[in-house]
Amino acid sequence: MKNSKQAVLIIAPVMDYLTEKLEQNFSVHKLFQLTDPAAFLAEQGKNIKGIVTRGDIGVTNEVLALLPELQIISIFGVGTDAVDLDMTRERNIIVTTTPGVLTDDVADTALGLIIATSRRLCQADKFLRAGQWPHSSMPLSSKVTGKRLGIFGMGRIGQAIARRATGFDMQISYTDTTHIERLPYQYLPDLISLAQQSDILVVAISGGKDSVGLVNKAIFAAMPNHALLINIARGSMINQDDLIHALQQQEIGGAGLDVFAEEPNVPQALIEMENVVLLPHIASATIETRIQMSDIVFSNILAHFSGEKAPTAINY
Repeated sequence: MKNSKQAVLIIAPVMDYLTEKLEQNFSVHKLFQLTDPAAFLAEQGKNIKGIVTRGDIGVTNEVLALLPELQIISIFGVGTDAVDLDMTRERNIIVTTTPGVLTDDVADTALGLIIATSRRLCQADKFLRAGQWPHSSMPLSSKVTGKRLGIFGMGRIGQAIARRATGFDMQISYTDTTHIERLPYQYLPDLISLAQQSDILVVAISGGKDSVGLVNKAIFAAMPNHALLINIARGSMINQDDLIHALQQQEIGGAGLDVFAEEPNVPQALIEMENVVLLPHIASATIETRIQMSDIVFSNILAHFSGEKAPTAINY
């Protein structure tokens, strides 16, 4: 098969299902398994035509510089913030993602975090398992139904969260770069305004350099003291030190986090807090979704090296 001679580099571990499909069609190298990646790239980098990577890992400019013949980067995920799009644009490298597929899972996880954090479900689980129920009682939690939900970023995922929240009779507001007039939710012009009138603030914006640290001490100061912060987007979008300070000073009521600034490292201060629910970046981690994502990653690589347009290439 013509495609079998094309060399593809997998930057970080992906599903065995995807790895096997790639190995059946291409010459596959796994950067994460090499004992001396730099030596390999110096010797074989000129032969690599395609990259498969995860959205949370991306690919460094140092690696890209050693791949002069690279044509395509197929990302397992929707985030492109871990890839230097300026560099790939200059070199005419195609970049693809897996849009739409993980929307439902991420939105489900956002609702799960809202409920778990508001109702202290994780704390209650630990309370019972520790044998405390016969001797004491849990503190009261906070109702979810009817709360004011602010969504920062009304793309596919933000809209899916909003649709689910309507089932809880939540009052939904959002802010984004544009007012989407077809949506029945209240649009607010900036994040400060959204924070001021949200009982629950969900971060759902797309990743990128411009979004780093947007949720900071000014936003936490604007939020009501009882308000919850939910992040299912990127850890870099929140100033983590400011968040820890806001939680410690009770400027906000709690947080539900699936993503962090320096994964997999999570600050001990967050781990020790009872009013914080922490997940190890699992929002899209279902069998069904990961298989769909794998199929899209593979179809992009296969299409490109078959002389066709990659189906989900991003527009520069």
